[in-house]
Amino acid sequence: MKKLYLIISILFVMVIGAGCSSDENSETKKKEATKQVDLTISAAASLQDALNDIKASFEKETPNVNVNFNFGASGALQQQISKGAPVDLFFSAAEDKFDTLVDEGLIDEKQGTDLVGNELVLVVSKESDKGIKTLEDVTKATKLSIGTPESVPAGQYALQTLKNSGLWEEVEENVIYAKDVRQVLTYVETENVDAGMVYKTDALTSSKVDIVATAGEDLHDPIIYPAGVIKDSSHPKEAQLFYDYLQTEEAMKIFEEYGFTDVK
Repeated sequence: MKKLYLIISILFVMVIGAGCSSDENSETKKKEATKQVDLTISAAASLQDALNDIKASFEKETPNVNVNFNFGASGALQQQISKGAPVDLFFSAAEDKFDTLVDEGLIDEKQGTDLVGNELVLVVSKESDKGIKTLEDVTKATKLSIGTPESVPAGQYALQTLKNSGLWEEVEENVIYAKDVRQVLTYVETENVDAGMVYKTDALTSSKVDIVATAGEDLHDPIIYPAGVIKDSSHPKEAQLFYDYLQTEEAMKIFEEYGFTDVK
């Protein structure tokens, strides 16, 4: 009888222990599933408004992932990543900056894609009295702002446009370089310059400027925005989730609301 009680006692302890272990495993899995993860996304300054809206939508669907943006000129962001900056995903305004990271082995080409496109426009302040109405009228500007071509894709496209349209030699001495397209836009809004060349999407966000001309597609390289997950991401699973979300119909609608075009 004593042996029977002993056996029953042992079995009881084992069952209870198994139950506790199961509960602990379940609790551990729950904690892992709800663990907060912070993603760092380096993205072109011209994407700021659209991405902030997409972030809000994404975080509602994925509450355990916090998306943090590092906005700036694509060239500067690319150099930061090349030097080891802790970034999970890169969203560039130029293919060459993105391709540099692919060539350096920092982005797997299979984990990258061309997402959206844009247009380059000439803008002036709504208060302007310079008579700038066309691209050729840019020669009337005492001060013209473009992004620094070496680091700002919009500046690179602007330089190509001015050279290919035969206007560069006439305006070169009047050019004021900016760190990114948002700075160009600010210069025009505050009338620190007479005109500026920015992306259409940036111009549409301002109530203080007028778009007076759109650069022909034959005057510059295609304006394509590629995005990709960084190989050394600390959170590859969550980075992939955001990368996939950027390609959803919901995200694309937001991009289009801000003037971007779907290139996929």
